[in-house]
Amino acid sequence: MMGYRTFFLLTICSFFIFSCEKKNETIVDDGSIRYQLFQLEKRGWKSRLHLQKVDDISFTATEVPIQFYLLKDQGNQDLFNIDSLYQENKTERVLEFIFEQEDEDDLLKDKFTSLSYEDGVKYMSFSLDKDFYVVTSKNDTIQCSGVSYERNFKIAPFQKVLLFFSGIDPKDKIQLIYNDKLFRKGTLKFQFKDTYTEILL
Repeated sequence: MMGYRTFFLLTICSFFIFSCEKKNETIVDDGSIRYQLFQLEKRGWKSRLHLQKVDDISFTATEVPIQFYLLKDQGNQDLFNIDSLYQENKTERVLEFIFEQEDEDDLLKDKFTSLSYEDGVKYMSFSLDKDFYVVTSKNDTIQCSGVSYERNFKIAPFQKVLLFFSGIDPKDKIQLIYNDKLFRKGTLKFQFKDTYTEILL
C-alpha cells in the first residue's frame, strides 16, 4: 500500500513541477516580447523621417510598423494575438504624414488652402486619400486605401494624417507620391530606401 501512495505522490509532484516549468517558459517568452517592445519604443519605432520643404510648409513622411499600429489599436495584453493579426495584415503599410507651417500657423486657414476652414477639415478627412499613392520596387502603383485624420483642434502647430496602403510585399521598397492639391505645392516624392523591417513579436 505504501508503494502505491509513494508512486501517486511522485506522479503528482512530477506533474506539478512540469506544469510550473511550462508556466515559467510562457512568462519568459511573454516577458522577452514585452522587453523587446519596450526597447523598440525607447529607441524609436518609426522609420527614418523623410522631409521636404516647399516655400514655408514642411511635409514629413514616416513609416509606422504594422505591429505598433496594431498595438495602439488592440493594446498589449495579448501579444500572441497581435502577432497573429500581423500575419494576416503584413501586406498593409501605414505611413504617418505631417504638414507644418514654419511659423506654426494653422495650415487649414483659407490663406493657405483657398477653402473655408470647415472645407479644409472635410478635405483632410474625406478627400486627401486621392492625392497619395505608392510605387513599389516592382513598379506596382498602389492607391491609398484610406486616411485617418487626427484632429488637433488648433492645439498642435501641425496637421497629421495616417495613410493606409494594401497589397504591398513586406520586402518591397516604396516611394510615396503626393500630388498636393490642398496647398498647391505640386508633386512631392518620398523615397523609402530601406525595405520594411519586420519587428519580431
